[in-house]
Amino acid sequence: MPRIWKPSVTVAAIVEKDGKFLLIEEETSDGIRINQPAGHLDPYESLEQAVIRETLEETAYDFTPTALVGMYMARYTSNRTGEEVTYLRFTFCGYPGEQHDRPLDEGILRTMWLTRDELAACADRHRSPTVLQCVDEYLAGQRAPLALLQTHASVYREAVSTANG
Repeated sequence: MPRIWKPSVTVAAIVEKDGKFLLIEEETSDGIRINQPAGHLDPYESLEQAVIRETLEETAYDFTPTALVGMYMARYTSNRTGEEVTYLRFTFCGYPGEQHDRPLDEGILRTMWLTRDELAACADRHRSPTVLQCVDEYLAGQRAPLALLQTHASVYREAVSTANG
């Protein structure tokens, strides 16, 4: 049977405060890049749980998602390794909560707050072409209610272990 192709599911957070956006600077296989707080969906979690977790891990800020800005699919080829991956990215907007005194995820160099124009000025350093696109769509008012996203109970570890005996 042929291998089934599957995209890599990721989440990202658009966090705006006083006209500036919370971003991270991170080490990648292609060098130092700028991104929204973002990362992979882990087993046994909902998309909302993933974006809350990733934002905390990468920025030390609590995050409360309020809407879905968009879903983006893009193919990426590493300049260094030639590896090709397709990402399916769910981008949320919301508001920041408390900032905790905790280390940032490995590879995260720092957090920063940039205006839209400051972000556009460094587009050559963005982790993905969707970084600025998401901000622009957020600023244009693009929102979908979180109620569109449904996570069945079978996804959660407790439900899986209970169902299996």
